[in-house]
Amino acid sequence: MPAVLERRAGLPQLVLLLAGSCLSVLGAVLIAPVLPQMTDHFAGVPGADVLVPIVLTVPALIIGLTAPFAGFIADRIDRKRVLIIAMVGYTVFGTAPLYLDTLGSIIGSRVLVGLCEAAIMTCCTTLIADYWSGPRRSRYLGLQTLLASVSATVFLGLGGALGSSGWRTPFWLYLVAAVLAVPMALLIWQPAASGGKGPLPPVPWRRLRTPCLVTLAGGIAFYALIVELSFVLDEAGVTATATIGALSALMSLATAIAAGSFAKLSGRTPRQLLPVAFGLAAAGFLVIWSNGSVPVITVGAVLTGAGTGLLLPVLLTWATNGLSFAERGRGTGLWTGTLFVGQFLSPILITGLAGAFGGLRPALGVLGILAAILAVATLRIVPRDAGPLNVTHD
Repeated sequence: MPAVLERRAGLPQLVLLLAGSCLSVLGAVLIAPVLPQMTDHFAGVPGADVLVPIVLTVPALIIGLTAPFAGFIADRIDRKRVLIIAMVGYTVFGTAPLYLDTLGSIIGSRVLVGLCEAAIMTCCTTLIADYWSGPRRSRYLGLQTLLASVSATVFLGLGGALGSSGWRTPFWLYLVAAVLAVPMALLIWQPAASGGKGPLPPVPWRRLRTPCLVTLAGGIAFYALIVELSFVLDEAGVTATATIGALSALMSLATAIAAGSFAKLSGRTPRQLLPVAFGLAAAGFLVIWSNGSVPVITVGAVLTGAGTGLLLPVLLTWATNGLSFAERGRGTGLWTGTLFVGQFLSPILITGLAGAFGGLRPALGVLGILAAILAVATLRIVPRDAGPLNVTHD
């Protein structure tokens, strides 16, 4: 047996892979607080009101479109090599707006950031599944979701604080990827020889189809209140950013607690856990619809946060548990891409529902009804032979 297969991953590898997994969250929320400043700066550019928000959202779309291809490269070549190259590219393209002067070039740099994020997310998640199995893998995938939730709140705060010095300042934080790339190069390894050893086995599309379709819906539900909660609170008369931030942090805390509980719940099957996760999310949306008072909105946000915090590690583990080493990069990439397509579609869908049903809260109510239907539907569409999530079949 080659020596590389005898290496055992530990805390250093886990910390690095979890930190890398948070970079897509940084890209998704860091510059949200400075979008008004960017809009003012580019006020003379035709269509700036439409183009500036694209600076924030386009990486998610690119992740959705390219993560499956990143997974193919990771399977075909080398997970570690792809990860390190993507980390360096993330820093180069992420910091580009510090010196780019045109809105078009900044959007172009954000497209390239999305490409790098797709590779980073896919490789980090794949390596977690490579290095660990069984209950430990379930625990660490739950921890990945927990940290993504907490880091979203942290990065929003950092973006706001740094943005007080100018809209370009938050982009300096993209240097963190270069800092992480150095210990990654020293401490991360390719778990087994893969690329260049013959044709890859086909991806089990039939087995991945149902988890990925459910994940598309899960991505829409997961990101709905992350994007819309501040607008719901604004409609309720809450204008103080500190209050909005505190209530958003409370929702993130509920998400983190639910994600952290996944390790203890992973002895159950996706057929048991998905109805609970979608049911909690649905209840939260419906509570928000029922009453526009701030306490009721807060309760609804906490319920939804708890549901989506449980949802993502269940979906990820369900999708990737049965994949072999040679399939895992492509399977993880497909799942990641589906999740981020859902993220990109979420605000578009809610905007359409708001126009059709007379406002943001009614739109969330409709989303709650759809989530409730999906909670019931998972009892039928999840195979009965889908076993406990903490049992792997590597």
